[in-house]
Amino acid sequence: MLAELTHRCPLHCPYCSNPLELLGRDSELSTKQWISVLDQARELGVLQVHFSGGEPLARKDLPELVAHASGLGQYVNLVTSGLGLTEERLSDLAGRGLNHVQLSVQDAEPESANLLAGTRAHAHKITAARLVNAAGLPLTVNVVLHRGNIDRIGAIIDFAEELGAQRLELANTQYYGWALRNRDALLPSRAQLDAAALVVREASERLSERLDLIYVLADYYADRPKPCMYGWGSRQFTVAPDGDVLPCPAATAITDLRMDNVTTTALADIWYRSDSFNAFRGQEWMREPCRSCDRREIDFGGCRCQAFLFTGDATSTDPVCGLSPDRHLIDAILEADAVAPAFVMRKAAP
Repeated sequence: MLAELTHRCPLHCPYCSNPLELLGRDSELSTKQWISVLDQARELGVLQVHFSGGEPLARKDLPELVAHASGLGQYVNLVTSGLGLTEERLSDLAGRGLNHVQLSVQDAEPESANLLAGTRAHAHKITAARLVNAAGLPLTVNVVLHRGNIDRIGAIIDFAEELGAQRLELANTQYYGWALRNRDALLPSRAQLDAAALVVREASERLSERLDLIYVLADYYADRPKPCMYGWGSRQFTVAPDGDVLPCPAATAITDLRMDNVTTTALADIWYRSDSFNAFRGQEWMREPCRSCDRREIDFGGCRCQAFLFTGDATSTDPVCGLSPDRHLIDAILEADAVAPAFVMRKAAP
């Protein structure tokens, strides 16, 4: 379960995949309601809880929620920008059962990193990584790649090593929310991606004994879609700050699909019986060419959110697929030779 405790965040990243209309503090679930969600999740079979946001450290009840999840036997991960993480707070969280920290990093170069974060955050991230290492907790560094930083991917890998990361996620931008609004400024070129792939391949071999390196490709350039979320409503779900339960973190992009809320419907009922979770399970919903494709049980038709954003119909074949009748929509974007515009920086929720 990805538990998005809040949309409040000290950063203003232009690739943020959260909705354009961020939820304010008054819309967030209470401590009591989140504890109920954790209880229901454990009964459902959830073994891993990722506390995220926004910035989960903005919630004063985070220690209580960590302790409760840990007490239920769940593996607890903190997904954080690092801002607000002090030695005292981390020691408290670790003592309450925190198992792992995932730290977002924008770039290896301080000036670029601070520009992308929309604030002077880079130094705080270095401090946060040192605190995590000192506490003896595993550290994952996550870097969203795009036109503005992918040319420094080698330096980013070196920087993650310096931070003491055991795992590095290099994820090309996925275009939802604010990232979609900023796509023209974020989308890398084919030449950039080809050069980055060589760097990643060499680093994966060189660091195989000490760093688990995960590279998520930019799917606009692919000929077949990724197995998005390993299938809709299959392995994981997201609970938004207001209690809406999403089959994937970007599911609100499908505006004609109603999401159920955990404050009015039991989590198990949402998982097993809701229209939203059953909308794209199995293969009955598939249209051609997906229905007869020999990859239908491998990539599950690709991303439903991406299909909707491009075609207005979430049952369409993901347009990144070379077999999709809508592939020309992706090709037109890739062929555009426009000067990169400035980023539209994400606004923090009140």
